[in-house]
Formats: sequence, structure tokens, C-alpha cells
Amino acid sequence: MTVEAKGAPAPGRASRSLGPVALVVAGGLSVQFGSAVAVLLMPRAGALGVVTLRLVLAAVVLLAVCRPKVRGYSRADWGTIVAFGTAMAGMNILFYQAADRIPLGAAVTLEVLGPLILSVVASRRAANLLWAGLALGGVVLLSGGGFDRLDPAGAAFALAAGAMWAAYIVFSARTGRRFPQADGLALAMAFGAVLSLPLGIAEAGDKLLVPSTVLLGLGVALMSSVLPYTLELLALRRLPAPTFAILMSLEPAIAAAAGFLILSQALSITDALAIALVIGASMGAVRMQARATKQAA
Repeated sequence: MTVEAKGAPAPGRASRSLGPVALVVAGGLSVQFGSAVAVLLMPRAGALGVVTLRLVLAAVVLLAVCRPKVRGYSRADWGTIVAFGTAMAGMNILFYQAADRIPLGAAVTLEVLGPLILSVVASRRAANLLWAGLALGGVVLLSGGGFDRLDPAGAAFALAAGAMWAAYIVFSARTGRRFPQADGLALAMAFGAVLSLPLGIAEAGDKLLVPSTVLLGLGVALMSSVLPYTLELLALRRLPAPTFAILMSLEPAIAAAAGFLILSQALSITDALAIALVIGASMGAVRMQARATKQAA
């Protein structure tokens, strides 16, 4: 079942099937290349400092652009904002702790298990289990045959980030339904920034105020938070959570490409095969969504 944005005109078949998918893919490209830039920034400000820069600067941009109202919302609306902001902050804090200890591709590979499990739990169609299983096979293959060679703490942080990612998907969809435009996202980002601020200050201190670091942090905020979260929020208004979660299987492939292009992390033949598997799973999910949309029209 898809959820339409309030007041939005009924889109055509093509836009309903391809539009949300394009938004998710564009968001994935932006967030993973932004994450690669964040890894380069970590020696300057530390993992928690980078998270704080990302969330605080993203919140400033979104609040300035959206200018959300703060009155007229119910207690349930504010509860959704708190949950969404907590999920965003937790996902980012845990993921950057992982990326500081293990390679980017491996971190995202482990993290994506959260959305994959969500897709299996939330799915009501047997075919979704097939696509989730295929994507999971690609995830395991991309790990190089096992995660035992990775730093245990880094792997644990990545798995915990995956659980927060699943929560992010659920509360992003709820926020999109309850708040107009990106107002809910702006408010949730501000709440997440407040949660991360003490941690960033404790780790990085006045390093957060260095102009060059702030400039790079702004780039990370735009690429990894403002653009992708906005695109995903819009996509989740018209895309079922199970299909969205399976599309998240593209993230390890995108992360591997970003790691190769920006961080000089080479891709092996096994990595390429794994990428093909997750892309195949995502294409299957897209075709199923398009077919379901056509039948419902």
C-alpha cells in the first residue's frame, strides 16, 4: 500500500513506479559519497566530531530553508519527531564509529542488514523474501566470506547502526505522513543535532570551529543528510517500507564504489559479483512495485 502526500496531485503510472525509486537511488549515491568524504574528515575532528558537524549544519540548513512551524502539532506528532531524531542521531553516531574502525564498504554491508531484516519482517508477499534473500547473499559475499577478520567493535557498531537504520525507515515514513513538505525532517534533524552536540564537543572541542573543517563538514551535511534524507522522506510517501528496505541493498555497492573512487579501496571480482547480486535484488523489487502499481491503477 502506498501513501500519497496530502494535497499532492495524483501522479501517473510512470511517476508512481519510477519516481520514488529514482529518489531513493539518488539519495543513496549522495549519502555514500558524502560518507567517503566524512572518513577523510575524521582525522581532523574525530568520528563524533564529524557526526556533530554533519547533524548541526544539516539542521541549520533545513531550518533556514523549511522554516517549520512549532505550534499546532499533537503530542503524537512530537513523539514521532523525537523518535525520528533519535534514530537519525543514533544511526549516524554508530555508523561513524564503525567507519572509523573498519573499511567503508564493510561498514555499510553490515549496516544494511537492518533494512533487510525489516523488509522480511514487514513483507506480506512471498516474493519479497526471495529478493531479500538474494540481496542478503550479495551482502555476505561483499563481506569477503565472513566478518571474523574485522575489528569486533567496528562490526558491532555497524550492526547496531543497521538496527537504527531500520527504525529510521519506519519513523521517516511516519514523519512524512504527519508533517507537510520537509518540516518534520527539519525538526527531527534539529533534535538529533542537540543529542549529538555534547558528544562532539567532548571529543573534538574547538577543532569543530576551524574554518576548513566547518566547510568540509558542511559538504558532508549536504551530501549525507540534507539531500538524501529529503529525497528518502519524499520517496517513503509513495513507496512501501518493504520495497524501500530492499532498495537499501544498493548501499553496499554504492559504498564500495565511493571507497574505490575517493578512498582508493580496490574492488575485487568477488566484490563485483556481490554488487551484481544486490542490484539484481533491487531491480526485482522495483519491477514488483511497478507491477503492483499497474494492477492497482
